[in-house]
Amino acid sequence: MAGTLHMAGSIPGLSVNSQADQRGRGGGASITIAPSAIFGDRVLSSLKTEVLGDKFVGDRRKGSEKKRKNGAVVSLLTDVSKEILTVQMPRFEKTHADPKTVCSIILGGGAGTRLFPLTRRRAKPAVPIGGCYRLIDVPMSNCINSGINKIFILTQFNSQSLNRHLAQTYSFGNGVNFGDGFVEPLAATQRPGEDGKKWFQGPADAVRQFTWLFEDYAKNKRIEHFLILSGDHLYRMDYMDFIQKHIDTGADITISCVPIDDSRASDYGLMKIDDRGRVLYFSEKPKGVDLKAMEVDTTILGLSPQEAKKKPYIASMGIYVFRTDILLKLLRWRYPTANDFGSEIIPASTKEYNVQAYLFNDYWEDIGTIKSFFDANLALAAQPPKFLFYDPMKPIFTSPCFLPPTKIERCRVLDSIISHGCFLRECSVEHSVVGIRSRLEYGVELKETMMMGADNYETEAEIASLLAEGKVPIGVGENTKIRNCIIDKNARIGKNVVIVNTDNVEEAERPSEGYYIRSGITVILKNSIIKDGTVI
Repeated sequence: MAGTLHMAGSIPGLSVNSQADQRGRGGGASITIAPSAIFGDRVLSSLKTEVLGDKFVGDRRKGSEKKRKNGAVVSLLTDVSKEILTVQMPRFEKTHADPKTVCSIILGGGAGTRLFPLTRRRAKPAVPIGGCYRLIDVPMSNCINSGINKIFILTQFNSQSLNRHLAQTYSFGNGVNFGDGFVEPLAATQRPGEDGKKWFQGPADAVRQFTWLFEDYAKNKRIEHFLILSGDHLYRMDYMDFIQKHIDTGADITISCVPIDDSRASDYGLMKIDDRGRVLYFSEKPKGVDLKAMEVDTTILGLSPQEAKKKPYIASMGIYVFRTDILLKLLRWRYPTANDFGSEIIPASTKEYNVQAYLFNDYWEDIGTIKSFFDANLALAAQPPKFLFYDPMKPIFTSPCFLPPTKIERCRVLDSIISHGCFLRECSVEHSVVGIRSRLEYGVELKETMMMGADNYETEAEIASLLAEGKVPIGVGENTKIRNCIIDKNARIGKNVVIVNTDNVEEAERPSEGYYIRSGITVILKNSIIKDGTVI
């Protein structure tokens, strides 16, 4: 694109005009030098001018053309009444995001109290979802599909199953091969000094405790950006589009955000932005009047007027990209005691740094509660589903199980997901997700249920032996009716059991009986035994 240089009033007789380049290179700039009382022949013949760092030399008497090594085209046209110097301005190439300069940090999450009892024996990212996946597979797969292969995972609570899944799935020897990249879990650990005896106090503190490692790695591998991700979200994103926006806007920090309606706005950190997408103000989970004050015109982000009216808030997804130097400076020196990104570091940074918002206007779900987990799983079986695991171009990876196909004998299956390695015998499954190695016997009715499956098989001989002894095998026994329920792994549910919560109980704790009720959803515990004839 041609550029115009304005020098009027600075040098009499000198003017610069934009003109089309006849060589097909898009455009150029012409500098016109006219004779005047100030520029005599002797002065003009030796004129030397610098514009944007390039030196142009005119020699009127020789009419010669001086060629530059930088590729600029210079020509000198001599006329009795005027002299014109024409130059094509240098082009500035757009900086493209390079995944080799990006390192991601996936946060393993805290104790997961809102997702309890599913987090009783596992970390949040290790919770099974969609029949055969785990939540950690979502950010991991997004990184792989985006070309990012340098990944740290910060863990603290109940991390054994998470570490095992990562080792089995994302390693150099088997599973997904990372080439020159790596997947490295970083567990909370003690360090020298008084502060070194503390556990992670929050997401920001977890990253801070390993800044020494991140700084060394950034220097050795030339890491320019750190991508901070959460391990308990369901979505599909190309992170390089996100990072490209970060680079294009010259941002210090960029926050990925979604437009959201009134019903859920108070559950998230909300932002106010200007017409260029810069974050002016950030409020973590505002209520009442403070919530109303966070309304914005979301057409700024590209939404239609109709969409903007329905979704007048901009919610943070808890996904950030930081310039490496900015991240280290904020955690070490600027806010050395801040424990959280969303409620402390980001709101304070909007006043001092260029914090930008990146719109992600697609499906995204924060799997933070039992209800959101339950709804997100059943939404996978809806028609049409809000989220698809079936994308050949951007697959969601998980641990290879090497299981046989599912066997179905005279069953009724409607709007459901049946994972591999299952045995279904003359049963009914409606709007449900059935996990790997599940066993449903004759007469079972499963409706609006998320069944996680089992870690191991029991042989037919073992099942027959257990039944003969009056015990309950893994799976669901004959003529059992289950509705609105989450069945954790390896659960043993007997014959003629009814789990429907007919009394519409919202909250209950019965760990000795093998179940909890959360938000009206019955949760059957992992490895629990529900005896024949039980009614819940």
